[in-house]
Amino acid sequence: MDSDIGIHGIVGLALVFLYAVSVVGLVLVLLLENRNPLKTIPWVIVLILLPGLGLVFYFFFGQDNRRQRIISGRTYKRIVRPLWSNRGVHDPGRVPPQYVPLCNLLVRNGQSALFDGCGLECFTGGAEKFDALLEDIRQAKHHVHLQYYIFAGDETGGRVRRALIEKAREGVIVRVLYDDVGCWDVKASFFNEMRRAGVEVYAFLRVVFPIFTSKVNYRNHRKVVVIDGRVGYIGGMNIADRYVRGSSLGVWRDTHFRVTGRGVHGLQSAFLLDWYAASRRLVKSRAYYPDTGACGEEVMQLAVSGPTGRWRTLLQAVTFCISNAKSYLYIQTPYFLPTEALNQALQAVALGGVDVRLMLPKHSDARAVNMATHSFLDDMIKAGVKVYFYRSGFLHSKLLLSDDAIACIGSANFDFRSFEHNFEINAFVYHAPFARRMKEMFMHDLATGCEQVVPSQWLSRSIFVRIAESFMRLFSPLL
Repeated sequence: MDSDIGIHGIVGLALVFLYAVSVVGLVLVLLLENRNPLKTIPWVIVLILLPGLGLVFYFFFGQDNRRQRIISGRTYKRIVRPLWSNRGVHDPGRVPPQYVPLCNLLVRNGQSALFDGCGLECFTGGAEKFDALLEDIRQAKHHVHLQYYIFAGDETGGRVRRALIEKAREGVIVRVLYDDVGCWDVKASFFNEMRRAGVEVYAFLRVVFPIFTSKVNYRNHRKVVVIDGRVGYIGGMNIADRYVRGSSLGVWRDTHFRVTGRGVHGLQSAFLLDWYAASRRLVKSRAYYPDTGACGEEVMQLAVSGPTGRWRTLLQAVTFCISNAKSYLYIQTPYFLPTEALNQALQAVALGGVDVRLMLPKHSDARAVNMATHSFLDDMIKAGVKVYFYRSGFLHSKLLLSDDAIACIGSANFDFRSFEHNFEINAFVYHAPFARRMKEMFMHDLATGCEQVVPSQWLSRSIFVRIAESFMRLFSPLL
């Protein structure tokens, strides 16, 4: 009996020792990666407070893949070469002088081409967006490239799937990318039916055995469509019924854009890079970059960002836009968990007298995120930021406007996940009339669907509520 107790004691001590060594080792790894302390500290807390489970969480969600490459430099150049050889690409003379440094920044850290002669049509409701998209798919002659974070197997997803199958049977090249985690609840048969009809379908960063992979945390959140290299779509809407019919939160207010002209080539390049990453099939023919000519007056630059590569492209670009605002800065976002750089930049411009307005959903689909979001609002309000809660449904729109000169549109939310972990795509539009159109849309939402947060009431909420919000804020880099 005594020997059994002795053996069990030794085994127990050995397990404790191994666990302690693994935790200390991971903490050292976190420190040596020289991450932002705001991201390091929560992981240290998780590892210490959740023995065993913390290690699993770190394996899934904590590893830093920024030094990894998913596409070789040589392959990258082969895919984007047709993009840069087209006329009408990268003429900084069309950019307002104050944003030329931003334009150069996006070229240097993301090889983001600048396009003039673009046309942009805005959709604020899912019904009109999907009607336009389905009509464009029906008109396709050469190819349809479609990429979404969520491609739901509901009625709306079924309508899009039927349109894609029909085009594939006509001989049109149809390629579909979906995010594996975003579509976890979609039956395999939904995508297999497309494959049987001749549609090429791939999942991005497929997660076959979640317990053995760290890919769960790095998701492709982009929403991109390219049709015949002449028409494209970019924005915040996924393919799902809730964008058409709403949900328990009400109508989903989102923003999506139909792109024509040379800017479509930037969307094409982004899709083909992701296509290669998922399928290992190289598509580089110039036939995918037809000469579209000028289809509008907008000048735009696409910023493609993700957890791999040297720079946090979108984070740098958005920080630049905020820091250089002179008159006003308006932001719509469903999730507001800013990095420290963005947090300080917003407060600084507000304290400097810039009219900063932040529009958020009153009710969120993620309770923990919503609580953490509220903890950031105290200092924002004290700095002079005007905060508005959208109450006419769920606000899922992603939009940044400044000074009647620039608009940032696309898939990225204003949070750690979009700027640090997700593969995202946003367009920076340097065109005063377009910026003013987006401003009118923002003001319409403000007048018809929002309530302004009253500082005295907000800052006097219960101490217990504020403690809970502050606790959730500790984990904001992980949410």
